[in-house]
Amino acid sequence: MKPAERLVHRAGAGSADSGGTPAAKVVDFHKEVHRAYLEELGPSERAALLSWGGFTGTFAAVRGITYSIRSGKGPFHNVSAGSTHLHHYLWGIAMLGGVGAIAVRGSDERRRHPAVALSYGTGLALIVDEFALLLDLQDVYWAKQGRVSVDIGIGIVAAGGTVFAGLPILRRLVRNRRPARPA
Repeated sequence: MKPAERLVHRAGAGSADSGGTPAAKVVDFHKEVHRAYLEELGPSERAALLSWGGFTGTFAAVRGITYSIRSGKGPFHNVSAGSTHLHHYLWGIAMLGGVGAIAVRGSDERRRHPAVALSYGTGLALIVDEFALLLDLQDVYWAKQGRVSVDIGIGIVAAGGTVFAGLPILRRLVRNRRPARPA
């Protein structure tokens, strides 16, 4: 039994039309999204969506964590090796190095694996978030006016790219939710 089927079984739900439990409805919606993902997007489109999604999610998470560290709130702390602070762009460069190695030397099956596309978007977000540091513009990185505008700009681009890459799925979900027209 697949994990999604176990959830439906545990929830005691029937079909999507049976008005099952809220958990069953979530599982049914998840199945509908997954089916649309597989049927509406080709391999390249899936890779683009995963890359944009990885970028958007990582960028948002890193911004939240970074602000938490900066304000001294929450469980997060800077990572250091001895007295040297390790910026998160280093992890992004390592991820892109791994993606590049797979692209150059990996089989078609490995290059097309969803984790490669997700890693690409994630690694890129880790680098882009600290781009000012890479350019040695340290004073600009935390200047409030500059930082807020950069965060908003990159956030809008990331969200827009993710939505654009997922449009075929969104169109199908909207189409499936409309009531049927009488013949």
